[in-house]
Amino acid sequence: MRPQPAIFEEHAIRRVYDEATETWWFSVVDIVQVLTQQQDYQTARKYWNKLKERLGKEGSESVTNCHRLKLPAADGKNYLTDVATAEILLRLVQSVPSPKAEPIKLWLAKVGYERMQEMADPSLSLERARETWQKHGRSEKWIQQRMTGQETRNKLTDYWKEHDIKEGEEYAILTNIIHQEWAEVDVKTHKTMKGLKTQNLRDHMSEAELIFTALAELSTRQIAESVDATGMNENEDAARNGGGIARKARLELEGKTGKKVVTTESYLPPARKKLEKK
Repeated sequence: MRPQPAIFEEHAIRRVYDEATETWWFSVVDIVQVLTQQQDYQTARKYWNKLKERLGKEGSESVTNCHRLKLPAADGKNYLTDVATAEILLRLVQSVPSPKAEPIKLWLAKVGYERMQEMADPSLSLERARETWQKHGRSEKWIQQRMTGQETRNKLTDYWKEHDIKEGEEYAILTNIIHQEWAEVDVKTHKTMKGLKTQNLRDHMSEAELIFTALAELSTRQIAESVDATGMNENEDAARNGGGIARKARLELEGKTGKKVVTTESYLPPARKKLEKK
């Protein structure tokens, strides 16, 4: 995990990127300090502690879904700090009466969290993604496969959410199991093969890689649904079986064509390709 502060109206908002789950985590106190317009960090921290206590008593998932990660403080040392994803922050922001609420939401969208708006209108996600891929020169055929794969992915994560799988780490574990089974390399290794760091692996997959990923996730969901898999143990079994189905199909295709499905090839936008040639 790598801390990468972002700036909102001259306020430094601490955040850290988790490559395993491809998730940004923001310092909750930093966001609260902006919302409450407090100059003193300790006052903002006390406000957050009281708010956290109240929300906890109300049974708010916003609090239970917060994590604690070590972030650098003003003295240069790292301390455990409450952090939350953009989705969680959206709910927390609504709990703090502040004229800065809307600007914070817009700012979060600008730093890469269009998901805040998409929660209200999911169609925005697809349209925004389509426009980005078109600008990067992706073919309509690739875009359609990418969007179909995302729909398959969303149905799987919806199932997980309703069957006692926690967002974040447990989603990442199951995703990695599926990927390892069908591709015979884990997600991190696949990204390394393609020379990726923080980028989304799926945005750099070939059409074939996207298809087999979708097949693995579709199979996983249908297997899980057939036995009403609940919790990690049962869903891990479904993930292995679903990934295994896609692996068999991949091996059969490779045997017929003599070509590997999982490759080191990584799509780069035309502008980046030109830069790398220089």
